[in-house]
Amino acid sequence: MEQTNSRYIVITSKHHDGYSMWPSKYSVGWNSMALGPRRDIIGELGTAIKNKTSLHYGIYYSLSEWFNPLFLDDKANNFTTQEYVNTKTLPQLYELVKSYKPDVLWVDVLDKALGSYWKAQEFLAWLYNDSPVKDSVVTNDRWGYDTWCNHGGVMTCHDRFLPDQLQKKKWENVMTIDKSSFGFRRNAKLNSFLSSQDLINTFVQTVSLGGNMLMNVGPTEEGTIHPIYEERLRDIGNWLSVNNEAIKSSRPWSTQNDKLSPTVWYTKKQNVIYAIILGFESGVTLSLSAPKSDHDTQVHILGYNGPQLAWLPRLDGGMDITIPAIPYNKLPSNFAVTFKLTGLANHFDSGSHIIGKRTLH
Repeated sequence: MEQTNSRYIVITSKHHDGYSMWPSKYSVGWNSMALGPRRDIIGELGTAIKNKTSLHYGIYYSLSEWFNPLFLDDKANNFTTQEYVNTKTLPQLYELVKSYKPDVLWVDVLDKALGSYWKAQEFLAWLYNDSPVKDSVVTNDRWGYDTWCNHGGVMTCHDRFLPDQLQKKKWENVMTIDKSSFGFRRNAKLNSFLSSQDLINTFVQTVSLGGNMLMNVGPTEEGTIHPIYEERLRDIGNWLSVNNEAIKSSRPWSTQNDKLSPTVWYTKKQNVIYAIILGFESGVTLSLSAPKSDHDTQVHILGYNGPQLAWLPRLDGGMDITIPAIPYNKLPSNFAVTFKLTGLANHFDSGSHIIGKRTLH
């Protein structure tokens, strides 16, 4: 995963079928040590991630279960009883955190039970005050039907959440390479998958608007990654190897999307503005409305060894950048190209007002 230049990974520890990917004491006979691979998947992966990579280790846990009779009884009682919570979800959550010490705890629900049914406040109070990861853990917002997009360290709101404007809280776009499924589908067609261009476009927009992107990859039943997923991941990794300066530890600028050139999205780092253009074309003039040039403004293309680019101020306050005719084999990327703008008159105008308890960059 480090080849993809990812910052964190989140593995499913238990999905809605209730099967536990670790030897849970609260899922006897229905876990990965007792049935199937006979291995502690969560423990082995966590050890490998922490010892061999710089990634943050995250664990996904589904609160709801499709078939658990205790959960179905609580649901039939309109969630006025909590037998399932007391005997299954809470014990397993404590077990996961104590045993594997995740950097990210990503929970999910299927139904309209409130956070009070799940005893979310009780568990989160322990997590943030007394747990072994109390000073570092990041959580999302799906702790009950009333918490989505309201409470949590990172807002996820709904699957494939991609707002059209800057948010006041840190958020995450949890999405899939397969347009229709979070799981691996053997009958998927080629057009079922987002292209590398689609994924990078979504990623750039997400970061420009202050979000993280959690890109789902559905492994096969053997635990392998299908080649089409691998290709997409490698393409994103290769793009980031050139353009990571504009992504890692960046912040939103006061303008996210350029009005004159709507395929351009902005990020900011200190006094540098990055203009990322989706669908790059060389040998043309790029007109931008947001950057205000100054006498010492300079424009470079990340990953391009040529000289700085020529530019002219626009009468409306923007700038026109002359893009040289770059040979195809000299392009830094086939998907999106980043212009590094320094010395702007309005570089200090920052939109980085996002708040959150903790975030991963």
